[in-house]
Amino acid sequence: MEWETVIGLEVHVQLATNSKLFSGSSIEFGAEPNTQASIYDLALPGTLPVLNKEALKMAVKFGLAVDAEIGMKSVFDRKNYFYPDLPKGYQTSQLDFPTVGKGSLDVTLQDGSIKTIGITRAHMEEDAGKSLHEDFHGETGIDLNRAGTPLLEIVSEPEIRSAGEAVAYLKKLHSLILYLGISDGDMSKGNMRCDANVSVRPKGETEFGTRAEIKNINSFKFVEKAINIEVERQIDLLEDGGRVVQETRLYDSEKNETRSMRSKEVANDYRYFPEPDLLPIIIDQAYIEEIRTTLPELPDAKRQRFIDQYKLSEYDALVLANDLTTASYFEDVVAVCGNAKLSANWVSVDLQAYLNEAEIPISESPVTPELLGGLINKITDNTISSKIAKTVFEAMLAGEGDAEKIIKTKGLKQVTDSGAIEAMVEAVIANNPEQVEQYRSGKEKVFGFFVGQIMKDSKGKANPAQVNQILKDKLSN
Repeated sequence: MEWETVIGLEVHVQLATNSKLFSGSSIEFGAEPNTQASIYDLALPGTLPVLNKEALKMAVKFGLAVDAEIGMKSVFDRKNYFYPDLPKGYQTSQLDFPTVGKGSLDVTLQDGSIKTIGITRAHMEEDAGKSLHEDFHGETGIDLNRAGTPLLEIVSEPEIRSAGEAVAYLKKLHSLILYLGISDGDMSKGNMRCDANVSVRPKGETEFGTRAEIKNINSFKFVEKAINIEVERQIDLLEDGGRVVQETRLYDSEKNETRSMRSKEVANDYRYFPEPDLLPIIIDQAYIEEIRTTLPELPDAKRQRFIDQYKLSEYDALVLANDLTTASYFEDVVAVCGNAKLSANWVSVDLQAYLNEAEIPISESPVTPELLGGLINKITDNTISSKIAKTVFEAMLAGEGDAEKIIKTKGLKQVTDSGAIEAMVEAVIANNPEQVEQYRSGKEKVFGFFVGQIMKDSKGKANPAQVNQILKDKLSN
């Protein structure tokens, strides 16, 4: 039997406010445990929450970016459950009247096609604290610093059909929130994490299968692995005559398996009711339009501008525009050298290869846009060849200075003197009569042999275009 995978994602994004959703407590990462939880975060008797207006602005900003319905009236609710890291005994969230309603996100898949994935809603809620197990020898420690941290939970429609599509959707979402400046999206700190609802059904079936929810996956790689292994588990179960039960599961990255955590709750289990300590949020069109004016150029618009303005290919524009810092770096390089195509190649290939290997972000690159732009200038004015430029680039990475200094110190300036190149060509022709005869008898591939010899003799400094032209002229005589 052929099976179809059905996936819906719930993505929790920590909003980049200075304080918590309903109190003035700091949300700075890395503080000593339980030093950032105030009486308001713990809902001690007599305390009243006050909504963080910046969190509301950020939620609306996201809604506008995904062309979503904005709730002119949104309501906070109490989601009731007991857990040690939730001291209030309930989580303040949104159920029937979220700040952001239906929207959509266009996602570029691996084959280059575009798929529109629906967004069901994006609602504000507070985070819980954190249970700590490692250092307590059979006991559990509770750190309430995160309690009350503002989150935006973005819920997709169940329109994702593979782990690859899920990762593409998440990467696009990650790119978007960074462009908007509403979160740093740092998955290692839990500032963006994902719950994946996964089910399978026979191909052609329209009814959904029973889903399992995989909780708190915190990297793109683990999302892909967790979904694939869960799909495999469900198919094996069904083909063996079993049935999938609705439950919450955890992904174990060391064993590459999902395991049962608890039976899956439904809305009734949480006894949602409107938060009595918070009034409904009422906004008007003027408020929305004011926030709309703050929207930056978004990834899709930037990608199209890169194609139109810089004449880049669809692929190059996509690679560069997907990451805001990379896009800015690229434009800074172009501002120095004026050559968009070469800039795109150097940023997306050579520089990116180094950054991937060194495992550092482009913001920490030892080669600044000014340095890279200067290097490209030395290629375009024929001071060095593209091959020699690789050597200069490596020296730049090692901190040996700018292109001009490195070229001068290492004696890498390209030979463009036609007389000197002609002498080299004549010497190579004279020393290789057998290859000359082969070339003149029709074996044109031998031409590459001559070019290689000349470049070797010149230590890579001879201008390749001049070498090719002079060599052709000499061999045809």
